[in-house]
Amino acid sequence: MNPGLQVNTETASSAHVALDQYATHELVEAFVSDQQYAAIAVMNASRAIAQAVDASAQRLARGGRLIYAGAGTSGRLGVLDAVELFPTFSWTRDRAPALLAGGSSAMFLAVEGAEDNREQAVVDLMALEPKESDVVFAIAASGYTPFAIAVIEAAKPLGCLTIGMANNPGSTLLQSAELSIVLDTGPEVISGSTRLKAGTAQKIALNSFSSAVMVKLHKVYGNLMVDLRATNAKLYRRALRLTMMASGANEAQAEEALLACGYRVKVAIVMLK
Repeated sequence: MNPGLQVNTETASSAHVALDQYATHELVEAFVSDQQYAAIAVMNASRAIAQAVDASAQRLARGGRLIYAGAGTSGRLGVLDAVELFPTFSWTRDRAPALLAGGSSAMFLAVEGAEDNREQAVVDLMALEPKESDVVFAIAASGYTPFAIAVIEAAKPLGCLTIGMANNPGSTLLQSAELSIVLDTGPEVISGSTRLKAGTAQKIALNSFSSAVMVKLHKVYGNLMVDLRATNAKLYRRALRLTMMASGANEAQAEEALLACGYRVKVAIVMLK
């Protein structure tokens, strides 16, 4: 990014110029109250998110993958969304890979220079052998992160659906992608700290996007999470409860059906209907 370029997420907030002099309760109130603008920004982008949902569901219904890409906090949020799709919707892990600048170690440590490495971004994407049915969704608060932009630019000629999400209107990432989602959150309480409301807005948007896609792909019955993958005690109890709610069966009947079908809630519901 050009150091002389003025972007909203890097601008100092005029509302908190004396932040270092705030009392503790004033600090907490400042940080918490500023988060409300994250939800507003996502709501303002709801039509763009809906367009991305419909386009993505069409590709994924053909067997495609949802490939998230990003660096730093934005990339980590993509990873978080991707890993939750398996236990929540039985979306297989190979269909939700996430490209994080710096690799898996960057989930826990800052990898110097990783977000600027365009060449590695292309290498990482090509290792997945992208196809036309794939959705490539890149995230960057600034919208100028080279890693995220390079992934989109490499995916477009391959026919993938490309989606760019950023917190600065008119940024390069948004212009590069076929579909763009602008989360205009403005300056942060601590200038440039986009892990604050910019990150919150990204999390809300990603949750909303992927959940809506999964509803479109019939992973939900009514509003029940019937395609979950039971992998621990909590989820086994949830599977039992969902089966009872959807089928009207009692606990013993629901448990018998679940045991017979390997705790696949959808199958158990059909067995009990």
